[in-house]
Amino acid sequence: MDQYQKRIVTALLIATFLAAIEVTVISTAMPSITQDLGGLDLISWVFAIYLLTYAVMTPIFGKLADLFGRKKIFITGATLFLIGSALCGFSQSMEQLIAFRALQGVGAGALMPMVFTIVGDVFRYEQRARAQAIIGSIWGIAGIFGPLVGGFTVDFFTWHWIFFMNIPFGLVSMYLIGRNLEEKLEKKKRSIDYGGAFTFMIGSGALLYALLSGGNEIAWNEPLMFGLLGTALVFLAVFIALQFRVKEPLVPVHLFKNRHLVTANANGLLLGMMLIGLTAYLPLWVQGVLELPATASGLTLIPMSLGWPLAAFYASRILGKFGAKAICMTGTGVIVLSTFGLTLISAGTPNWVLVVIMFFVGTGFGLSMTIFTVIVQSSVGWDNRGAAASSNAFLRTLGQTLGITILGTVLNQYIGGHTLNGATVAPDILGAGLHTVFILIFVLAALSFAVTSLLPKEEPEHARTSPAK
Repeated sequence: MDQYQKRIVTALLIATFLAAIEVTVISTAMPSITQDLGGLDLISWVFAIYLLTYAVMTPIFGKLADLFGRKKIFITGATLFLIGSALCGFSQSMEQLIAFRALQGVGAGALMPMVFTIVGDVFRYEQRARAQAIIGSIWGIAGIFGPLVGGFTVDFFTWHWIFFMNIPFGLVSMYLIGRNLEEKLEKKKRSIDYGGAFTFMIGSGALLYALLSGGNEIAWNEPLMFGLLGTALVFLAVFIALQFRVKEPLVPVHLFKNRHLVTANANGLLLGMMLIGLTAYLPLWVQGVLELPATASGLTLIPMSLGWPLAAFYASRILGKFGAKAICMTGTGVIVLSTFGLTLISAGTPNWVLVVIMFFVGTGFGLSMTIFTVIVQSSVGWDNRGAAASSNAFLRTLGQTLGITILGTVLNQYIGGHTLNGATVAPDILGAGLHTVFILIFVLAALSFAVTSLLPKEEPEHARTSPAK
């Protein structure tokens, strides 16, 4: 890694850390925020609105990066994210906080796809896995230290500072990218797919809102739910039709003919569903079935945050020797075996068994997710890399939304009507529901393994293309 690449990676690490730590820090601070601002009934939307705007804007910013360059979109995203952070810190009501979190999500929708895209631009094929491993490790670090940072900030300052502390780091990241990232853009008239952007925003926004609200704020059989799903169906159908007609489509149709890219994107959706299921429901097993304290549930997830970056670094070292398909097959295979282990646990299973299982789950994700990202970066040329990376990021987010919706609906079939005092449920009933959830996660893992087997053995088409510099 030369000096130019080191400066770029430093900027990308800072940007990734801002996005990664945001969720864990704010989770720790939410009790203080609701005590100060009220609006406890709106707490879920502090998280949901960020996810929604992030997902909707990701493909749009990805395409704009292909048209106008990564630097402009990165700086635009960072600016929006920091403005949103500052406004969140100054919020005087929960409604204001939710609105400003939406702006933060818009900024993150530009930042995160640009991280993946810039890595593909700056590094050669073998180097991309190592760069992704370094950047991916930030998510593990944020998962471990985020709650500590959030707790310290709230205890010794105020909750407002969990948002204000983003600003200096974000400014440094913007400066490094603005000063160092080299791009050579061809001067020509740019054609923007306004119709595609509009229909995608409405269609995907309605779909995600329906999935996030279904069974909670809005019942699945309410007319409003049918209206949201109908709106999503109509606008997304129009969006797809437009992609065949416009000069510069938001999502170029020819990308769906690329087997490397289609396989990686399908796994992005499936792995996203599994990941949210494991992180959301394993702590519920530890606390509700094993009846251990919350600290134990947090410690059960930490091994996944350790196994992931370790496996990612190892994958980066063996990519040139064994190839992408072998590593991805190994990674998804490890996930299959690990999630099968979860289907065998019972109320009598000691917690250390879960710790071991989650380490191997993290190992599987570290091997597969890292190389799938490299495949996305290497399957297309510079002109389509932003669109490819952003579509993959969108599908991961959609996978998480679908995962929490489907798995949550299944769990509710077991615990509905069995809650005690409206809050808790008997361990045996909860255990039966979670056991079914774990079986579904195993099925998703097996499906991911099957999809991975369709990955071509040869290198992606643009694996040997010289990095832009």
